Amino acid sequence: MRVNIEFEGVLKYFDEDGDGKISPCELRNKVGMMGGELLLKDVELLIDEFDSDGDGLLSLEDLVKIMEESREDEKLKDLAEVFEMYNDTQILGFITPKSLQIMLGRLGESKSIDQCIDMISHFDLNGDGVLSFHEFRVMMMR
Repeated sequence: MRVNIEFEGVLKYFDEDGDGKISPCELRNKVGMMGGELLLKDVELLIDEFDSDGDGLLSLEDLVKIMEESREDEKLKDLAEVFEMYNDTQILGFITPKSLQIMLGRLGESKSIDQCIDMISHFDLNGDGVLSFHEFRVMMMR
């Protein structure tokens, strides 16, 4: 319920004419007032992508979808940053048992190579002995 109140507040901010929906012009105007700049055609494309009822306007439901997708993008970005911390400098793009051991040691958790191999094996979907970003993402979403 709190989330809906938050989104309703955002909708009210952008909804200049009070009709309960956000038009391309309203979105462009408010983004401009916040210091951003969007071309009208870009705003129209955004609205077309999320407009669930085809009226050319964003409803509360559409706004929630946009905000949730934005949050998901932010989560993926954060995961990528964490993945890079564990990434092996010799074999870029993968977490190896050795790179896992080093990073855990930096975090104050001492593990043997065998323990790190075992940890990786639980999420190593293709059995290559290392974790790709996809496998790391699966592990972190559990």
